[in-house]
Amino acid sequence: MHRPNPLQWLWYSFGGGLPQQLREWVLHDTTTPTWWLRQALRSVLYVLPLIAVLLIFVPGPFWIRALSALGGVIIALIFSLGYMVETTEHRLVKAGYPVGTGEATRAARTNERQLAASARRRERMFERIERRRR
Repeated sequence: MHRPNPLQWLWYSFGGGLPQQLREWVLHDTTTPTWWLRQALRSVLYVLPLIAVLLIFVPGPFWIRALSALGGVIIALIFSLGYMVETTEHRLVKAGYPVGTGEATRAARTNERQLAASARRRERMFERIERRRR
């Protein structure tokens, strides 16, 4: 699986599409167990230039500027978290996947993890039963 270079990643982070050879990476990016964290960090990336301008160029006490910046980050995260699934699905559609691929892939992977965890618990239970019999 190819990864995007830094400029491609920055373009992708701000909503741009990637070349077809990075299609698998887009699926990985939007369905990995940390997909929600990646999206949240991209949302913070959106507001970083505005925060820099606020902190550097706006006159007034620094604590007021810092609290304003923090409020902006919180509002951006609330908005981003509210539309996280739709945003990731849109990224997948741009990469050429059908609508619903992200949610279906995440659900299948969650199901696989739950089945594996259940099998491990079952195996440990049988081991404990066998030790008690001896």
